[in-house]
Order: sequence, then structure tokens, then C-alpha cells
Amino acid sequence: MAKAIKLADQVIYDLQRDISLGKYKAGELIPPEPVLMEQFGVGRSTIREAIKTLSNAGVLKVQQGAGTFVCEPKTAAEPLDQRLRRAAMQEVKHVRQLLEVEIVQLAILHRQQNDLHSMQALLEERWQAITADDFNACADADIRFHRAVATASHNSVLADLYQTFTTVILDGFKQREKPHVSQFQQTHHLHVQLATAIAEQQSEKAITTVKAILEKNF
Repeated sequence: MAKAIKLADQVIYDLQRDISLGKYKAGELIPPEPVLMEQFGVGRSTIREAIKTLSNAGVLKVQQGAGTFVCEPKTAAEPLDQRLRRAAMQEVKHVRQLLEVEIVQLAILHRQQNDLHSMQALLEERWQAITADDFNACADADIRFHRAVATASHNSVLADLYQTFTTVILDGFKQREKPHVSQFQQTHHLHVQLATAIAEQQSEKAITTVKAILEKNF
């Protein structure tokens, strides 16, 4: 009995991690039971227990005859989101720096080829938005680049935590008195440098670069 509970807990952890890191996105079907049984090397009852637990938590939704879908994340009502919005900007900056440095260190250790491809694609989007003088597109590409770095850490808790931070950061971009793409243009070379340092696993350079980016963003 204890073994079955431990197996279900492991499946819950792995599925939640895959969802947080974007393997299964909101609205998408997760694999059917036979595929999950083979993937995790467990029986049907273990898979059903894990899915039931995640369904009760609002992470998954089972639709009879259709399959099991990933639910939309409930980020809007998170207490952390509210707390960040009323915090002093200097405090947010300090906590974000701690978070980003840890993310970068883990990304250097755990990044995979697809993570590097995502970062490069988003850097291209960011530059295209700069050249098009499209502030909103710049802000969106910038945030998605940093989220891609968080995903490359392959730590689902950090990825989820950073998702909440970036919601507030994006709002901060758009609420500036005179928003202009120049603020993104000035740091683009640093973002390219950060992606290169992560790809080449240069820890010291990556940490120095991400700190420089944060200094220019606030």
C-alpha cells in the first residue's frame, strides 16, 4: 500500500512538473492512461490516483469520452501577485535579482538544445519588435525570453514563481510615463550575451550579465 502511494506521488510530481515547464499546455490533452502507464512504469490505479489528485487541485480536468485536459493556470488571484503589486520597487528589484541569478545558474547546468533554440527565437522576435518600433511587442518578447530562461532551469517551482513575477513586471513596463522601445534596444546586446553565456555554460559571465540587465530595467 505504501509503495502505491509513493508511486502516485511521483507521478503527480512528474506530471505537475511537465505542465509547469510547458510540456503540456493549458487546454491540451495529456496522454491517455496506457501511454502514461508505460511512461511511468506503473499500473492503471496509480495513474488514476494521480489524475484524481491533480483534478481535485484544479490542475487537470477529466472529460468523459474526451480525455484529460490541462486547466488554465489560476494566476490572477494568487496572493504573491497581489503582494508584488503593493511592494516597493526596490524590494521587488532585490527579490527578482535573487530569483534571476538562481534561475540562470540552474539554466547553465540543465539547459537543453530545445531551450537554447527557444531563447534564440525569442531574441529574434525581440529585435524585430525593436526595429518595428512596437513597444508592446518588445515588452512581450522580452518577458517571454526571460520565461524561456526560467524554463531552461528545469525547476518547475522556480518556473511557476517567475511566471507570477513577470506578470507584474510586464504591467510595470506598460505603466511607465514615457514607454519607448529604446529601453529594450539598449539592453538587447546584453540579452544576446546572456543567451550565449547560458549556451556555453559560462556561469560568472551569465550572472554578471543578468545583473546588468536588471540594473537597466529599473
